[in-house]
This record gives sequence, structure tokens and C-alpha cells, in this order.
Amino acid sequence: MGRWRPDARERLQQAALELFAEQGFAATTVPAITARAGLTTRTFFRHFADKREVLFADEAEIPTFAAKLLAEVPAGEPLEMIRAGLRTMAETQFEGRKAALRQRRAIVASDPGLRERDLHKRAVLAEVTRETFRGQGLDPIRAGLLAETAVTLMYVSVAEWLDTDDDRRLVDIIDTAFATLRAELQG
Repeated sequence: MGRWRPDARERLQQAALELFAEQGFAATTVPAITARAGLTTRTFFRHFADKREVLFADEAEIPTFAAKLLAEVPAGEPLEMIRAGLRTMAETQFEGRKAALRQRRAIVASDPGLRERDLHKRAVLAEVTRETFRGQGLDPIRAGLLAETAVTLMYVSVAEWLDTDDDRRLVDIIDTAFATLRAELQG
């Protein structure tokens, strides 16, 4: 069975994603995932609490990653800090993964529980961003508006990137979204 190979987590993720795409999230069982991966259900539960965690396993790292990313951006005008942070996130977390992210998005969109979980992830990201800005001395309203704007810009940019088959990079779409927002706010 090869269950002692060090790539068990990756094999389980790949098997789950294939099955989710083939037969749907709801119809896929943990035993089917482990059979496809050539592993045991016990091994699955060493890596994931349930099959949803295959899609959201790194969710717990989001607050730390977002706070670290914002802390590393040079202090300055908050919108430029957001732009720089989103560009860094795009380059480090998204570029080169377009096909996999499209597949994940389709799976999440197919199930109400997964969509709800994704909305929770979005809310957590906004809260971390809001608290980071509050920690930098911004008043609550400004911090909240900037945090929600940052998350919305990211989601809108990623959606545009995933929806198109051109060769634009995500960072270029983020820049376009920022320019559009600035023009709308000034116009």
C-alpha cells in the first residue's frame, strides 16, 4: 500500500480533489479518498479532521500569514500598504496555481456548506486586517473600511484572474482593480 511514504498528505489531497471533481463533494467519502490515494482512513484522519479540511486545511494559518504580511509592508499610506500586501500575496500564494485554484473554486461553489466555510475564511481575513490597522493606530471606522476594501479587492481580482484565459498575472489585475477603485473614489 505504500502508506509510509512521506507524501501521504499530498496524495490524500490530490485523490480528494480528483474525486470531488469527478463525483461531487457530497458523494465523495473518506474511504473513497483513501482508496484512491492507496492509504488508510486512519492515515487520512492523522492529516485532516474531515473531508472539508482537504480544501480548508491551511485556513488556520491565514490570520498569522495576513498579519505577518501587513507587518512586513513598509508603513505609509494604508491603501498603498494594502496594494503592496496583496501583490506579495498574489506572487507567493497564487501565481503558478491557476488551474488548481479554479478546480478548488468550482468544488467550493458546488456545496452550500463549503461556500459558508469560504465566507468564514473571508471574514477572518478581514478581521485580522482590521485588527492590524487598529494596532497601527487607525480609528475603528477607517480600519474597518480599509480591511473590507482589501479583502474585496483580493476576491474581485482573484475572480477576474480565474475567470479569464489570458496571460495576465494576478498582480497586474490587482493593480488594475486599485486604479479602478481610486478613479471611482476620486470621480
